[in-house]
Amino acid sequence: MTEFLVRRLVRDYPNTKDPEVRTRYGRMAGLVGVACNLLLGGGKALIGALFGSISVLADGINNLSDATSSVVTLIGFKMSSRPADKEHPFGHARMEYVSGLVVAMLILMVGFSLVKTSFGKILHPEDAPFSWLSVGVLAASVLVKFWMMLFNRNIGRRIDSTALIATAADSRNDVIATSAVLLATLISKWSGVNLDGWMGMAIAVFILYSGVMLIKDTLSPLLGEAPNPELVHQVMKRLKTYDGVLGIHDLVVHDYGPGRCFATVHVEVDAKEDVMRSHDLCDVIERDFAASGLHLVVHMDPVVMDDPELNALHKQVVEAVASIEKGITLHDFRVVKGYSHTNLIFDVAVPSDCPYTESELKVLIQEKVRALDPDANYYTVVGIDRNYTELV
Repeated sequence: MTEFLVRRLVRDYPNTKDPEVRTRYGRMAGLVGVACNLLLGGGKALIGALFGSISVLADGINNLSDATSSVVTLIGFKMSSRPADKEHPFGHARMEYVSGLVVAMLILMVGFSLVKTSFGKILHPEDAPFSWLSVGVLAASVLVKFWMMLFNRNIGRRIDSTALIATAADSRNDVIATSAVLLATLISKWSGVNLDGWMGMAIAVFILYSGVMLIKDTLSPLLGEAPNPELVHQVMKRLKTYDGVLGIHDLVVHDYGPGRCFATVHVEVDAKEDVMRSHDLCDVIERDFAASGLHLVVHMDPVVMDDPELNALHKQVVEAVASIEKGITLHDFRVVKGYSHTNLIFDVAVPSDCPYTESELKVLIQEKVRALDPDANYYTVVGIDRNYTELV
């Protein structure tokens, strides 16, 4: 069924890296979600109201809120596909995250409303008449929601959409919640124990939990979460394949929404290499990555390769710095000799969980380096960088 819809409703569907195709996928998923949730929500709300079942009514309202969520997702995909402009030079792709945040707020509002209604039902329980029609509606709902879970997860993985992956998880939650309502209805029928209010409360709490988790998931990229380790690994691995690249550091990846990644990196090249040749290498790297969808800006760092004394000292300093704390790396190493002392100038990249402050770290580095050769009178001039792309 999913393939049938994709082939009929998404033009140029194999080209999932194209932002326009990605928007078509999102539009199709949103429309399917609206249609399914309106049918389910309307049917269950009607059955719940007719037979006085608060749990069935609560589950129906949850489906109607999902329809609203699908509309917001549709709007989010539409707005995120707008091209960059003067006010937003990096595009509008983060609107997909904003739409997810709005959906989370709507889910929380529904959850609080259902807590109030279910609490009243627990305090003043009323026997709801049993109907095989309501059982059939709930069973059909489980099947439809299970299909929607598979559908949204499939589409979400195809276009790498966190919004649709979250929608798939929401459909999975609905399968669990509706199954619980169905179970409560059957238990009430055969045992005479009225679980309607309690089950409605359980569903409400589940909805609130889902809303809180969704807020957490959508806020994280808006606040600036760490880049995907797999992406970082791929970028580093690919950069090392270019002839002339001796080392890589200071990789920073900025996420401006799905499919909108910008990055900067420093690549080390032989200082003896012709500067125009090295610059051309940087241009080639930038063009290659741009063709694959990553806007990469490359900074060229020349390093001395044919000085045995410098290389030996560099190795010693690297080992000394690494012994201070796991994850600290060193780059841009230079030596400036003077009459009374020798300056060792370099930068270190520090992981986010480093227990030392910058001033403490500089003191520790100075002590470690001086201990290498007390007679050499080494002075360290250290720049502290943050490692924004830690591989864990």
